[in-house]
Amino acid sequence: MSGIYIHIPFCKQACHYCDFHFSTSMKKKDEMVLAIAKELQMRKNEFRNELVETIYFGGGTPSVLTTAEIEFLIAEVYTHYTVVENPEITLEANPDDLSSERIVELSKSRINRLSIGIQSFFEDDLIMMNRAHNSAEAQKCLEEATKYFDTISLDLIYGIPGMSNEKWKQNIERALSFGVPHISSYALTVEPKTALKKLIQTGKIAKPNDESAQEHFAILVETLEANDFIHYELSNFGKANYFSKNNSAYWLGKKYLGIGPSAHSYDGVSRSWNVSNNALYLKSIQEDKLPNEIEILSIADRYNEYIMTGLRTIWGVSLVRIETEFGSEYLEYLHKQAQKFLNDDLLSIDNNILKPTPKGKFLTDGIASDLFYLNLE
Repeated sequence: MSGIYIHIPFCKQACHYCDFHFSTSMKKKDEMVLAIAKELQMRKNEFRNELVETIYFGGGTPSVLTTAEIEFLIAEVYTHYTVVENPEITLEANPDDLSSERIVELSKSRINRLSIGIQSFFEDDLIMMNRAHNSAEAQKCLEEATKYFDTISLDLIYGIPGMSNEKWKQNIERALSFGVPHISSYALTVEPKTALKKLIQTGKIAKPNDESAQEHFAILVETLEANDFIHYELSNFGKANYFSKNNSAYWLGKKYLGIGPSAHSYDGVSRSWNVSNNALYLKSIQEDKLPNEIEILSIADRYNEYIMTGLRTIWGVSLVRIETEFGSEYLEYLHKQAQKFLNDDLLSIDNNILKPTPKGKFLTDGIASDLFYLNLE
């Protein structure tokens, strides 16, 4: 089973924290939709032996497309690929795009899962992050969407400067009040070349506090697990049978095809990525050239990727798989590097599966980097 990711590189306005590829100019939107359709056709042979289980519209803000444009691209996937009977088809959407009429329209399309970028239910947070929606729109769209969609995920951001633990608890409780079966939550991070970075440098916004973010994370895990959510990946919580199939495929090392500017693809042995430039992408596709670079992954690359993704999930890192797929040298190295984290109760081994402990979960990415195998090849 495989997945197709379609990157829609347009947003109404730039969120201060975002470093994804997008444009706030919609002038080339029609042209881009046709180019994405053409790339789907150009790359069909890469998936000729694959069954497509998930189609995911990410971005940018995919909900800036009309429902007809979304339907057109889904139809292109069905035309050129073999799709399972009931695929998961997700649309990332912003609350300001989800009017009652639009939600009804989308519910009649092939989209069967919405991922809604709420981020916060508080007006001051939304203004600080330069979100395109307001608090009222966030609540209204969820009230309407839950009437028409069974599978909804919403995003929340924690570690926002000045956010108290009580305010963060209120955010989580508000999210739970809508009965959604999936929540993704991320710490506010300061990426280079973002507006947030400049605002912090000029003293207009305080720098996010790591200790506060760790407290918010602990509150998040405790509250959601108490409400029957399963913490199946570092930033993702789903009720039983509501895990994201698309995202789970990434973490379990399944193949995926990334279509559109800046989109990444993975086939098990190589990784490729499209150019992060709308004009260059359009020009290349119009000239019947794929605008991507390809990297063949070494054994060390694949080991490191498995460590990074495995530790982030409830499935952990299989020591049997490490030895079988990468060899005894890697297994010995992993044991050696992991020992200090095992001693500090940040990692545990049970049934030959290496996982972070509850104490180690928030530190997962840092722990993983210490387990990477460097300079092997």
